[in-house]
Amino acid sequence: MKWLLLLVLVAGCSRDHRTPLVVYSPHGRDLLTLFEKRFEALHPDVDVRWLDMGSQDVYDRLRSERANPQADVWFGGPSLVLEQAARDSLLDCHRPVWADAIEGRGRGTGDCYFAAYDTPVVFLYAEKVVPATEAPQDWDDLLDPKWKGKIIIRDPLASGTMRAVFGFIIERGVQLKGDTAAGFAWLRRLDAQTKVYEQNPALVSEKIARQEGLVTVWDLPDVLISRRRGMPIGYVFPRSGTVLIEDEIAVVRNTKHLAAARAYVDFVGSPEMQLAAAREVYRVPARQDLPVDSLPEWVRDVRRRMVVANVDWHLLAEQGPEWMRWWDQHVRGTGGGR
Repeated sequence: MKWLLLLVLVAGCSRDHRTPLVVYSPHGRDLLTLFEKRFEALHPDVDVRWLDMGSQDVYDRLRSERANPQADVWFGGPSLVLEQAARDSLLDCHRPVWADAIEGRGRGTGDCYFAAYDTPVVFLYAEKVVPATEAPQDWDDLLDPKWKGKIIIRDPLASGTMRAVFGFIIERGVQLKGDTAAGFAWLRRLDAQTKVYEQNPALVSEKIARQEGLVTVWDLPDVLISRRRGMPIGYVFPRSGTVLIEDEIAVVRNTKHLAAARAYVDFVGSPEMQLAAAREVYRVPARQDLPVDSLPEWVRDVRRRMVVANVDWHLLAEQGPEWMRWWDQHVRGTGGGR
């Protein structure tokens, strides 16, 4: 009886009375752990808990949880996905303290979301078997027959990054030809080249490093983190222009922990954490007021080398969901690949 009473007392004493702050994010363990530890150090009364998932999965989950929100913060995703959430009244519209430090294009409709980072999309290749000069240099190079069955693509239905890329391709076709047919035809040819649409984003770089595929399209921060871990992968910026995703952050509407959620968003955009993210987890800050000499050299190099593609993000937000439904029903698996 005494030992049972002791266990009850120990359990009672060890219960965590901190405020739980739940973050849904596609940003991965490295960044999320960094922010968890730093935020909790400043706010010892808060327990940061994060769930790593694709940005489209975040949107779907918030919509299903609308009546009883389980998350407090949505950390990461392109404007085309967060714009849908804003239209569905899933976000708490509130200006963080750093709102004026980012460009106007990084501020969401009605102040419902804001850009924390600029995330470039690059071509990733297995550098042990693909020389840098032979890697794809521009978008149409992905359709070269030599890559047939050797391309791995993150499943775009769950990935905001790939939705942005596929939307860019379709939009590019609209600009050139006046309709979506050219873009879908291009994606059908890419489908013929594609070995697999990978459900797990963490496996994209790993499969390329293991040469299960030789080429993919993915975001630069994940590539640089993988290289730091010793993965033999290289990357190329598309010559004609890369898709530059404004990686947004927002508070979830009707969160149970509004003050802590808004404090977390303020923290993410603070100069200290913008620089910490750049130096430790390869994020390009969205803030425009950071002294250039405070930025790591890799950020300055990216800004020098990168050509930014012209993307109409408002059009993608409006048409993207329907385009992706059509792609899934009429293009996926029809290109003759695999």
